[in-house]
Amino acid sequence: MNLKQIFLLIIKNKGKVSFLTQLDSNSSILDVGCGLNSPYNFKKILPKAKYTGIDIVEYNKKEHIFADKYISASSKSFTNEILEMKKTFDAVICSHNIEHCDDREGTFKAMLDSVKIGGSIYLSFPSEKTINFPKRQGTLNYFDDQTHQDMPPKFQTLINELKNNNFEITYSTQRYQPFFLWLIGLIVEPYSKHKKKVCIGTWEYYGFESIIWAKKN
Repeated sequence: MNLKQIFLLIIKNKGKVSFLTQLDSNSSILDVGCGLNSPYNFKKILPKAKYTGIDIVEYNKKEHIFADKYISASSKSFTNEILEMKKTFDAVICSHNIEHCDDREGTFKAMLDSVKIGGSIYLSFPSEKTINFPKRQGTLNYFDDQTHQDMPPKFQTLINELKNNNFEITYSTQRYQPFFLWLIGLIVEPYSKHKKKVCIGTWEYYGFESIIWAKKN
């Protein structure tokens, strides 16, 4: 684990890094919308894990060597690619991807189907409240990011869908505001507001993220 990951583990104890550290070392993991450098970052935490990444953009091909499998899909084939992997993974990570999906409902259902019984899922996405947040560079208002689809995902709808698919919610919050990052955000808010940009702690100060952890029974 690098210093940034250790820092996040300490002060963001329900974030993605914390979720990964509670998995078995040889877990099979699907990273949905894996993005830049994710294969490398995952392997730093779980070097023995069987990592599969899927995205619609090939961000950094040299990083693919760290993935056990990398799937480059189109926006139209994205859901179907995941549907091909039913009951395959010990854990599925979907960190700020579901809000970008053309077929949000279909992709979410496919992700749930891809989790093994006893496996778990991590979801993070912009809170429904973000439509009323100030506009800032780096995305604070939901509509700052032109690649976001429609409106923010509905928190309770996702919770209900998880429960309907035999998932137990082990942690959930509509607005994630861990104290130390919230405090940093409070301190830097005047600067963030003046520069109209997101700084460290800004998301936590406003409660930008919704986060859900769930386990499949």
